[in-house]
Amino acid sequence: QVQLVESVGGSVQAGGPLSLSCAASGYTYSSSCIGCFRQAPGHEREDVARIDTDGTTNYADSAKGRFTISQDNAKDTLYLQMNRLEPEDSAMYYCAADYPRFRGGCPYTYNYWGQGTQVTVSR
Repeated sequence: QVQLVESVGGSVQAGGPLSLSCAASGYTYSSSCIGCFRQAPGHEREDVARIDTDGTTNYADSAKGRFTISQDNAKDTLYLQMNRLEPEDSAMYYCAADYPRFRGGCPYTYNYWGQGTQVTVSR
């Protein structure tokens, strides 16, 4: 059974950093499609960052230059380092993963999701 377990989020003041992690069990991140997403109240879920099967990272415009996604395959753990946080970054953050498509590449939507963790950024 695949489980993605996220670390506890937290509250931080604007401009501060926060790091999230997501540990997998029953699943390996190596050569997989993994990513972080977020959803704020009244908004649709949106991409934050993704890692493709070849290790290529992709970031939402709002995350570029501030957030870094990485993975530790030995620990099957995903990390999201968030710096210079802004109140607009406040949301429930989710990690997700899926296997690559048969012919390569990653699906747009993933099948496996963490439980979500709240990040609140105050002014």
